[in-house]
Amino acid sequence: MKRRIGLGRLARTVARPTRRSAPLGGGAVRSRYDELQPLPQHPPDWQTGPPDFVIIGAQKSGTTWWQGLIEGHLEIVRPRGQRRELHFFDHFWDRWPTDEQFAHYQRYFPRPAGSQVGEKTPGYLYQPWVAPMLAHVAPQARLIVLMRDPVDRYISGLGLLQRSGALRGEVGAGEMGSREHRIVEAIDRSRYADQLAWWLKHFPREQFLLLQYEACVAEPQAQLSRTFAFLGVPDQRASASQISQTRKKASGHVEIPSEIRSLLAKRFIDDVERLEELMPDLDRSLWRSLAGVAPRA
Repeated sequence: MKRRIGLGRLARTVARPTRRSAPLGGGAVRSRYDELQPLPQHPPDWQTGPPDFVIIGAQKSGTTWWQGLIEGHLEIVRPRGQRRELHFFDHFWDRWPTDEQFAHYQRYFPRPAGSQVGEKTPGYLYQPWVAPMLAHVAPQARLIVLMRDPVDRYISGLGLLQRSGALRGEVGAGEMGSREHRIVEAIDRSRYADQLAWWLKHFPREQFLLLQYEACVAEPQAQLSRTFAFLGVPDQRASASQISQTRKKASGHVEIPSEIRSLLAKRFIDDVERLEELMPDLDRSLWRSLAGVAPRA
């Protein structure tokens, strides 16, 4: 793999472990996010600083689609050449960033006067080290969370693992338990209340916008208007073509027997009960996998 050029010394070494920390990797599946992208080019009168908003999750819950609609607003920009997902804090699972590294993160967000800029990395919701780091570098950032029927999200997550090759092979083949660990992780990613409770220890509730993916699909303009109000920008209508063009269609599907779907629904129901305390407007009827499932005594 060719080394990216133009990152500068910091960007080339930001993910390099310190002498006291274990090396990154450890057999993990490599991806395009293993290297930082170059800092974006921008006009000299644009200012950089902490992101105005971050879409932190959840994975496979329409975050790419929603980001595209948000960035269609006239007062919201994405710097030219900036990829949709930064995955900056993925690199700091084993150490606290230096002041220089925090400053480097802020330089990913240039914007002209009167505009907003943000990022989307849906893994942040699940990664517990990100909340305190983001609170340190961007304490005023508004946080957007899209959540999908937890069973459907899990199955879609399996599709992602299948396309990456993580579901291939026999049980225990290669790295011991690697496939099983990824599957359990996919289940845990659908336990939204557990993850949000941790984030709420680092950011006040008023800095969160919690959305249901299914509500966004059913009433995209209403939920988009709600999002713009949360961000403090004027309302703006999205055309039908914008709504359809920005919605990402995943390829491939993992078939799950009804017995396993029922088991998963029972696994998630207690977490959804706790989520309703954090999100009083949660419409459980939109999550059809949970229909008829009662909380455990």
